[in-house]
Amino acid sequence: MRVSVVLAAHNEAQTIAAIVRGCAAATPDLLEVIVVDDGSTDGTRRLAAEAGARVVRLETNQGKGCALRRGIADAAGDVLVFLDADGQDDPAEIPVLLRGLDDGVDMVIGSRFLGRFGPGAITGVNRAGNRMLTAILNALFGVRLTDTQAGYRALRRSVLERCRLTARRYDIEVDLVLGVLRAGGRIAEVPVSRAARAGGTTDLDSLRDGSRILWRIVRLRFT
Repeated sequence: MRVSVVLAAHNEAQTIAAIVRGCAAATPDLLEVIVVDDGSTDGTRRLAAEAGARVVRLETNQGKGCALRRGIADAAGDVLVFLDADGQDDPAEIPVLLRGLDDGVDMVIGSRFLGRFGPGAITGVNRAGNRMLTAILNALFGVRLTDTQAGYRALRRSVLERCRLTARRYDIEVDLVLGVLRAGGRIAEVPVSRAARAGGTTDLDSLRDGSRILWRIVRLRFT
């Protein structure tokens, strides 16, 4: 399986080079590391390219969902791996996700709740919101997942081609989960670690993005 690693990055100059190099070192059968620079105003694009990534530039900041969808469109691998560019996900755990694709699994989610959170890795509000949204998705779609909002995951291209993704912001994670489920795909989870952000600031708005995620879950269930 040829593997494309896709990173959505907005003003991640402090971490992007180390993440790109970590992905290149840890990923078996690596075809490419793609960094989608989502309208960064710092040195993200230059540093990613110097570290060996293929950089796709979005001239204006459009949101994580838009950036990942662009990365999916540009990637050539049989398997795509997504992880955050802020240093919270450990690239050394990529082989754990890839091994989880055995036995007909179409998407593997790196679950932080099955693994562990390091100090400062998640706020109490975000932990509670994640738990609530995951419980609602499980109830409405009849699945038993633990971390539907995790950005660390591996997917087969064959299932991605059957998904119609429309998310623009942080609802992309649940858009991917529901896209795979609606396409008849199988989802598994593996434990991963989550560290505190190594630099920069998040664009996540807990209230606005949480509401957007909830609306997407409910809308897709009843349409």
